[in-house]
Parts: sequence; C-alpha cells; structure tokens
Amino acid sequence: MTDTPWLTIVGIGEDGADGLSLASREALARAELVIGPSRHLSLLPALNCPAIEWPVPFAEGIERVMAHRGKRVVVLASGDPFWFGLGTSLIRRLEPGEWAARPVPSTFSLCAARLGWPVQATACLGLHAAPLSRLRPHLAPGQKILVLARNGDAVKALADYLIGQGFGASRLHVLEALGGPRERVRQARADALAFPDVVHPVAVGIDCAGTGTALPRASGLPDGLFDHDGQITKRPIRALTLSALAPVPGETLWDIGAGSGSIGIEWLLAHPANRAFAIEADPVRAERARVNAAGLGVDRLEIISGRAPDVLPDGVPDAVFVGGGLSHALLEALWSRLPAETRLVANAVTLESEALLVQWQSDKGGDLLRLELASAAPLGSRRGWRASYPVVQWSVAL
Repeated sequence: MTDTPWLTIVGIGEDGADGLSLASREALARAELVIGPSRHLSLLPALNCPAIEWPVPFAEGIERVMAHRGKRVVVLASGDPFWFGLGTSLIRRLEPGEWAARPVPSTFSLCAARLGWPVQATACLGLHAAPLSRLRPHLAPGQKILVLARNGDAVKALADYLIGQGFGASRLHVLEALGGPRERVRQARADALAFPDVVHPVAVGIDCAGTGTALPRASGLPDGLFDHDGQITKRPIRALTLSALAPVPGETLWDIGAGSGSIGIEWLLAHPANRAFAIEADPVRAERARVNAAGLGVDRLEIISGRAPDVLPDGVPDAVFVGGGLSHALLEALWSRLPAETRLVANAVTLESEALLVQWQSDKGGDLLRLELASAAPLGSRRGWRASYPVVQWSVAL
C-alpha cells in the first residue's frame, strides 16, 4: 500500500472544469499524464502535462494506464466512475491506497433531477454497450427506467424495441448533454418518436406503459415465454425446483441438461449479481437456451455445449441442478468435486432415474419428493383430470 495514490479517477460532466471539485483541480494540476476520451479532454482547459486519448479497444487503455504505474496519472470518466463507468475495471488490478476517485453527479442523478423521479425507485441501466433486451425484466406498466444510450440511432432502436414488446405507449424523455450548454430535454411516445437530431451523450427516461407482457417476479414463469421442443421443466415443477435451489444474490448455478435454459434463466432473473452455466449436449437446444436467455434480458447465461461430467465449468458453484443426463457416474463426479454445503437438486421422470435418486438419498440423505400434477382437460363433452408424468426430486446439501 502506498501513502499517496498515484492514480486519480476524475469524473467529468458536460460543464467541464466548472463542475470540478478542488481535489479534482489539484489532481489535474499535479498530473504527469492525463488520459481520457476525446470529448472529456476537450472540456478541460490547457493542461501542464501530456494528454492522450483513451484507445479502442477499451482494454488497451487499461494497459496504457498500468504502464505508467507509479507516476501521477489522472483518468477522466463520465460523472460517477463507479456507476456504469470505468472505475471498477480500472482498479481491479490495483491495491487499496493506489487510487482515488473524484466523482461528479452521475447522468442518472442529473436525469432524476430533471424529471423529478426518485432514483431509489427507478431502474438504471447502462445500455450504451449492451443489448436492448436487458430492458425486458423491467418492462411493466407504471415502471420508470433510466437508460444510458450510445447515440441517436440507439434511441430510435430503443423505441422500436418497446413497440415490439407491446410497450409503444411508453412516454420517452430524451435527455441530451445534461449539465452543459447543449442540454436539451424532449418528450414523445415510443410509437411516435421522430427526433432526427439526437446528440451524444444521451439518456432516455422511460415512463413505461402499454399492453405488453410483464415478467412475473415469482419463480415459475409461464412456459410460453420459453421457446422449447418439449424438453422444459414445466412451470409448477420449475417453481418448486427453484425453491429448492434457493438462489441467493451473488451465487453461481450449474444447470446440467439445460434444455431450453429455463432454470438457469430464472436463476439469473432472481438477482443481477447471479451467474449461471447452462450445460447442454444437444447443440440445437444449447442455441435455443442462448436465444431464450437473450430474449428475457439475461444474455449473461453462459452456455457450455457438451455432456456432463466431461465439460463441467471451472471453479465451484453454489448450487447444481440436474435436469437431464442423470446417471450414477455424473452424481459420483459431482460428489467428488463439489465442496461441502453445495446445494444439489436432481429431477427424475423415468423409473431408472427414480431408482437412482432413491438409492442416493438413502446413502447421502437429503429430501426426496414425489410430485404428481394433473390439469383439467376436455373428456368427451365434459372435463376430466389429465395427469402428467410424476417427477421425483432429490435435494441435498453436500
């Protein structure tokens, strides 16, 4: 740990030097090198040291900063460097005491100040370098969302996405260059957006409205939200399975025999910090799981094509679900590899796989459930109960 940070991350707003704190001004005055995007550099007065533009790809900029480790370096960032900014990526390789941050109000804070929206009750998404489908879990009538967008074309694409999801009636607040002399705020419905001259930097406030389908927050999404070929853990069983898996924020799941990916997708929807690996031997199903995940806003589902246990991910999970490919060899491999307290849930439909779970539960303990469901269906001119195949579920903490 050093006594004085060699790296200072200075947040810059559209008002440039006028909005900088005394600490930021002092860091710039002492700097031996300043690096940042060309737009940020243009907002500052003449510097007393060399200034270089942040390169593309982004990772090269981090390497360039690290090459000057030990010098007095200032990195320029938008607003708050730790809210969809470069701060986290930059300090990942540094020790405490090597860096300091001097933020200014973030774009989200400025948006909330213009619109009068409570930040704590508003979804804030950085979509300038991410797919629009990440909006999907947040779309529901009455919800407010703040989005960072790349440029004017991205704003039009955002409106088109909302229309396609059934939320074309949403009111869009297009906020450009907040905090500076070019600031402009305009409004339009998503299905009537016609601003040809949107300028960067731009954010969009979405006052969500429409008749599109909102994603429920409870476990067990409707089966119709997933594309599948029949290999899907059906909604009631999925709800019970996720309850047994018990996702906790920040945890990792291995979904073995993922099929449509429904279990892994709902695990990710439980919290934005969660991770999930979907392991699927059938390449068509693996691709289908990828598409399902992207469409439901969790494109971070990590697909592994192959058959477990041959292709298990690196590291260790917090929970494992076996929905397909259940075998004695797989359970042996998992039991020998996974650390104590890992949660394992396995579902069986065939007599052979049911017998296997009965044997393992007898040897290892845990809970064994037999789940039998029936739904009402036409029976001649009347209705009767149509039973589904019973499912035996074993859940255990290793």
